[in-house]
Amino acid sequence: MMFKLNIHKGAMLSLFVLILSIFSGASSAQDKPNFVVIIADDLGYGDLGYTGSLQIKTPHIDQLAHGGVIVEQGYVSAPVCGPSRAGLMTGRNQVNFGFDNNNVKPGPQYNKDYFGLPVTEKTIANWLAPLGYVSGLMGKWHLGDEPHFKAQNRGFDEVWTYPVGGHDYFRSEPDGEGYLSPLESNFKTPQPITYLTDDTGNESVDFIRRHKDKPFFLYASFNAPHAPLQAKKEDIARYKHIKNEKRQIYAAMIHNLDVNVGKIIATLKEQGVYDNTVVIFLSDNGGSVARKNPRLTNAPYRGGKGILLEGGIRVPFIVSWPGKLEAGTRYHYPITALDILPSFVAAAGGRIEKQDNIDGVNVFPYLTMEKSGNPNAKLMWRFTVSASIREGDWKLIRLPDRLPQLYNVKLDVAEQHDVASKHPERVNRLLKVLGQWDVSTPQHLYMEGAKYKKIQLDSYDVEYNLIQPQE
Repeated sequence: MMFKLNIHKGAMLSLFVLILSIFSGASSAQDKPNFVVIIADDLGYGDLGYTGSLQIKTPHIDQLAHGGVIVEQGYVSAPVCGPSRAGLMTGRNQVNFGFDNNNVKPGPQYNKDYFGLPVTEKTIANWLAPLGYVSGLMGKWHLGDEPHFKAQNRGFDEVWTYPVGGHDYFRSEPDGEGYLSPLESNFKTPQPITYLTDDTGNESVDFIRRHKDKPFFLYASFNAPHAPLQAKKEDIARYKHIKNEKRQIYAAMIHNLDVNVGKIIATLKEQGVYDNTVVIFLSDNGGSVARKNPRLTNAPYRGGKGILLEGGIRVPFIVSWPGKLEAGTRYHYPITALDILPSFVAAAGGRIEKQDNIDGVNVFPYLTMEKSGNPNAKLMWRFTVSASIREGDWKLIRLPDRLPQLYNVKLDVAEQHDVASKHPERVNRLLKVLGQWDVSTPQHLYMEGAKYKKIQLDSYDVEYNLIQPQE
């Protein structure tokens, strides 16, 4: 009888341990934060309410900003979409694996097997999967169209996307190419496009609803306000007071983007996961400023998409985590898109080792004030023939057709006063650091033709409007 009783006690103990482990695991999973990255495409820095727009209203993005942390010096790792997104997705400066330029085809060096994010690189989704996360990409990918580059083969469980770097907002064709390419998904049959920004928002909302009970990573990758300039008539009507017709349409595109950001945030709240969700909003690069009849503004910064002046790489950047980060905070040191991956991995309970060669920094301890100082005291960029380095408040730009330029971006945010001649030792030292980086990096995967090199260099000489448009 005693023997049977001991078996009974042992069984009860085992059952208790099993139940405890189940509940402990459930609690641990629930404690892990969800992650949502909302990325805009070619968004002008000055074209949101919270960044100073006098014309375009963005109440939902503004509310997210004022309810979270406004990163006043938010940067991306490249001034164009492809390499910028490669850096964000890997936490590594994309130059360190040869992704200097957009993977635009065709070119004399085109080889489809190498035309995307190298398969040796791990994505955020790859890092989060073993930590118990389900990951979804809804929207633009732009990191390769061949099967081995597609998001569903790079760690993402659910993908709703389109090939190449942009798309028509109202239609696609079954056999279409470029901006008319058919939508693709690995978990559903894509429905016809209604309006692409709305569709991206709706797919993002559905993903949250399906996965609210498990830690998730949502990459809500909007095409707006990237070309083509297309908006819904009712949204354009809101901005008829703007005299510039192109800006009317552009403003309407941002309005619709804002509405869909609002839908995502509202869904997080409705599903009861908002307080335990990190939401990051940013643009992939600065706005594309046309020389004639500009439709957007990167004010107060000079430059735009495609160049390394602040207007090309400094972007709206919001971090919200209601359960952890104090609302209404402004963070004054630089944070970059490279910091997203290591921050997420750390918050999810993962560990990054030195040999992983991650260039970003876990910035959550800085945003919670557990750590002080500058998490990114040195930043470097290279885009085809141009390069730049920022050390503290000093920023050097190196171009092939002129002497190096040096700016103090704290005192001169618009980079209007080149002080290189006054600081020759600093210039030489920073040039040497850039040169050492050059010789340590692999060859460019994607080259740029002479025509585009000239356009890029000429863009440094444009007189940019640094004042918010009012009419």
